[in-house]
Amino acid sequence: MNKKYVATVFVLLLTALFSCVIQSSAEDASSVVNANNQFAFELYSKYKSETGNIFFSPYSISTALAMTFEGAKGQTADEMQAVFHFPKDDTLRRSSFQQIYKEINKKDKPYTLKTANALWAQKDYAFLDSYFSLVKQYYGGNVTNLDFKTKTEESRLTINRWVEKQTNNKIKDLIPIGALNSMTRMVLTNAIYFKGMWVKQFDKADTREKDFKVSAEKKVKAKMMSLSGKEAKFNYAETGDLQVLELPYKGEELSMLILLPKEGGMAALEASLNAQEISKLRNSLDEERVEVHLPKFKFETKYFIAEDLKGMGMPTAFSPESADFSGMTGKKDLYIDSVIHQAFVEVNEEGTEAAAATGITMGITSIAIPKFKIFNADHPFIFVIQGRATGNILFLGRVNDPSA
Repeated sequence: MNKKYVATVFVLLLTALFSCVIQSSAEDASSVVNANNQFAFELYSKYKSETGNIFFSPYSISTALAMTFEGAKGQTADEMQAVFHFPKDDTLRRSSFQQIYKEINKKDKPYTLKTANALWAQKDYAFLDSYFSLVKQYYGGNVTNLDFKTKTEESRLTINRWVEKQTNNKIKDLIPIGALNSMTRMVLTNAIYFKGMWVKQFDKADTREKDFKVSAEKKVKAKMMSLSGKEAKFNYAETGDLQVLELPYKGEELSMLILLPKEGGMAALEASLNAQEISKLRNSLDEERVEVHLPKFKFETKYFIAEDLKGMGMPTAFSPESADFSGMTGKKDLYIDSVIHQAFVEVNEEGTEAAAATGITMGITSIAIPKFKIFNADHPFIFVIQGRATGNILFLGRVNDPSA
């Protein structure tokens, strides 16, 4: 697995699978929602054995690969469909992605949530107009012609500037030096950005530096935010091994779901974690008075996930000899050269800011106190940013060391 991190941290979160979709819309797009949620946890399982933090946007990765899938044929398409669980029905798949895209980008929200897609094509290469039209219609992806042959670096900078703009300057240098060359014929990109304020914000005056138990042997200092159980009620659930807390964002369409295992229980939680289990936990939530202690954290991640996707079952797309993306050009002349994903998350007293981007490069072949629960996240935990009505996962992750 070829993974690298940006800044000073490893990041462990699975972020972004999707949107604030209203119930009626979600029912129409449920097949794609379910597909993306399933992919999210399957990819997470590739990273869970790593130490440190994790963070990514399954929605961003899935969307970028969905645009690529639209040009795939034969075994290449079959393998991609199996890994991403895309609906086989073209009309259903395309209309679902279109609907989710529109819901994410809807206007007049009490939070910021937006996504954008773009294609960057070699200016003199013969792509099919029908492929470009399809991507624009269903994914909102416009095409920009670049010259990868003779202006490789200029092309790289153009793409990276677009990503920066779409993510409020949180994702920089998505495409690294050397990722493009004179044989590059197209780059497909997705960007997603979120910023939301808590319904019940933490008072900065109550934030204290405390110990965070990374493991039985290691403690670090973390800035721990606190909310009194006397002041607010939250959706909460508890099992013998796990506490689950939901913190809503303003507008109450999105929330963060935090899964806090008992100390030493992260491995067992990760072994059982899947889309069905998350849905079960969400359905078990009840309103309770909860005293909340949550660390502030901020980190970035960068993943080169071609090897991960090959290992999950889609090697043909990366093979110059066997890949079939004839839906893009009418010929079997393209293959996926790299898949790059970069993400950013910050959680503080006011709320959450998160961003992610995915780039796919394609080459040519050549008290009287009421009782309340105590939720003390002073050890590793998993968190999910989700659509509340539907359970659609926008971001999912794990905090192993908030000081990293």
